[in-house]
Amino acid sequence: MSRERSSHGEADNSAVSAYKRQLQQVLENRPSGTRRRLAEALGKNRSFVSQITNPNYSIPIPARHVETILEVCHFLGNERAQFLDVYARAHPRRSLNAADDKKSRWRELTLRVPDLQNAEKNRRFDDLLKETAQQIERLLKER
Repeated sequence: MSRERSSHGEADNSAVSAYKRQLQQVLENRPSGTRRRLAEALGKNRSFVSQITNPNYSIPIPARHVETILEVCHFLGNERAQFLDVYARAHPRRSLNAADDKKSRWRELTLRVPDLQNAEKNRRFDDLLKETAQQIERLLKER
């Protein structure tokens, strides 16, 4: 079994590939736009989603993103349990238990905003709101 050493302990590449394959299959069975929504929820671009869902890349999914991925992709109970089991095998030294996580807990907020009747203005408006939220997050992390 091949292994890759990381700063978070040992990662089992075959198990990383296994949970990435499962995520890829789940995404293929979800409505179009799910990858885009996932990228937005993670605050990343779509190429990041492509990397974390491609079993050929050994880059693991960061533990802080797992819960968001499970929520946005609407993993069913058995899919969720299987994914978490394989993720735990791939990263035995990482905790996904929120009680063990000393970081702040986050919640999602949905805003209703006006349609500016212009795709470019709407995109710029959305980007402004996202950037503001990211700046607030960075400010909170300075504690």
